[in-house]
Amino acid sequence: MPDIAYQYRGGLVDQIHWGHIVAADHSGKILWYWGDPTRVIFARSAAKPIQAIPVVESGAAEAFGITDDELAVICASHNGEPVHIQAVARILEKAGLSADSLRCGAEYPMYVPAEDALKKAGEPRRPIYCDCSGKHAGMLLTARHLGESLDSYDQPEHPVQKRITSTILDVCGTGPEELSTAIDGCGVPVHALPLYRFAQGYARMSMPDLFPAGRAQAVRRITGAMTANPYMVAGAERICTYLMEHFGDRLFCKSGASAFYAIGLKCRGIGIAVKLEDGASSLIPYVLLRVLYSMEVISADELAGLTEYQDMNIYNNHHTPVGRTELVFHLQPGESGN
Repeated sequence: MPDIAYQYRGGLVDQIHWGHIVAADHSGKILWYWGDPTRVIFARSAAKPIQAIPVVESGAAEAFGITDDELAVICASHNGEPVHIQAVARILEKAGLSADSLRCGAEYPMYVPAEDALKKAGEPRRPIYCDCSGKHAGMLLTARHLGESLDSYDQPEHPVQKRITSTILDVCGTGPEELSTAIDGCGVPVHALPLYRFAQGYARMSMPDLFPAGRAQAVRRITGAMTANPYMVAGAERICTYLMEHFGDRLFCKSGASAFYAIGLKCRGIGIAVKLEDGASSLIPYVLLRVLYSMEVISADELAGLTEYQDMNIYNNHHTPVGRTELVFHLQPGESGN
């Protein structure tokens, strides 16, 4: 089993977390790995920056005057803080749409303080509060611009979804024979590929000039919008925000549900994809920082300075340490590792 971390309670191992890590270059060569880099896995929301490409490539973003902070929220799994909700509302307004057009499901924000504030105000669940409302707004924007149906944009056979699937395959350097699809939590198609293919996709996005001019321009704008507006991609207390605020000159990144994560190393043609099999998303920040340090993307001094992620103790309800988390993986060289 490719163990990633042990969680101790007292002196006994209480939980064992296992999963897969891969770093690949833009051609799909596996540079570093742990576990099975070919494991077929749903990228979940880590695919959102790729799903946003048609919004820009189609001309919809330009036609409706979408700003970079709004484009970042189209790529987001946002907290549902007021700044996020306001951005989604602006996107819809620019296209002459209302929040009633969103088909992502009525939810409260994923960020507890934002959820509590709405409940205190007596506000019900609404689709615009869903963490995927930005992505859905982008889909609606493209459909509106291209004169396509707005009522069924979430269905697999809709041109919006077919366009997204084609884009994912192209960006990840593969064909339909490797693709599996299902339905995500927000009701739209979700895509599964071998883990290293998603790393390859982020690697290709890190070097936009690998694409034809139109797609290169779209990729460049999307990754630039994300790193210039990291708070819009996630929000308070989120590792996406944290990494791009600290290292946005070196990387762009995006989380996916159930402990999936992807990172593109800017201008290096290298992508990283991580999946914890038990969905332990709380461990993802520690895993990512260890990977980035092991690959010399961040230095020992930088790692030590990230105080928010130095404490790996496990606490009880009285905030007394009762255990600890220990990372146990060691990246192995792949085809071109050193």
